[in-house]
Amino acid sequence: MSDRGFLSGKTVLITGASSGIGAAAARVFAREGAAVVVSARREELLEILVRELRAAGAQAAHVVADVSVAADAVRAVEFTVERFGRLDAAFNNAGYGTGRTPLHLMDDAVYDEIMDVNVRGVFNCLRPELAAMLENGGGSIVNTSSTGGLVATPVAAPYVASKHAVIGLTKAAAAEYGPRGIRVNAIAPGTTRSEMVAAWFEQNPGAEVALHSATPQPRTAEPEEIAEAAAWLCADRASFVTGATLAVDGGFTIL
Repeated sequence: MSDRGFLSGKTVLITGASSGIGAAAARVFAREGAAVVVSARREELLEILVRELRAAGAQAAHVVADVSVAADAVRAVEFTVERFGRLDAAFNNAGYGTGRTPLHLMDDAVYDEIMDVNVRGVFNCLRPELAAMLENGGGSIVNTSSTGGLVATPVAAPYVASKHAVIGLTKAAAAEYGPRGIRVNAIAPGTTRSEMVAAWFEQNPGAEVALHSATPQPRTAEPEEIAEAAAWLCADRASFVTGATLAVDGGFTIL
């Protein structure tokens, strides 16, 4: 891996890193010179990813954590600091979605699970990440929202609400910690070829074509394209960007 990349010398924690956007981010961040800690619930996939990164010359480690559990989020940050000495950036990417269900038929368990992972998970991660970055004198955090955090889509009310909440948490943290050298931003990915999206396409025949027809760039994004945006926001190149939500959606939300 490069020692001259735009994240050279930084240590980054990535949640939701066992597949999709998170795994792609680990590769992009490592390519740009960062020491990377990847975290998720599926240890076997994390181990494979870390071996791949190390084989390419990167500094990498993994920690198993469920972001909906506050103690796990604290442990992931503590592991990162113990392993690499500091936390410079974090990509809070863990998220959860489910099948399309009308609001009046949505049950409590689905709502609770979506909110626990997508909202409480970000909240749980932000607290120890901010604390660790205050020790460094600054840092950068990127939270994964969604186009569902910018516009509403039918039969996905809890998911839409959760991704709007991620943007609210991002703005609140940016306003509070900007004066102390910590930038906090969000990305709002459009339709991206991940495990979750692939399963949704399988359950909803025709959905991918319909989404393409509503997008100026009529295709599904690759995880690496979203990861590149997160890497830029985590880097010093985005030094005057905070509290922003960057739509990486092929133009979906402009129509």
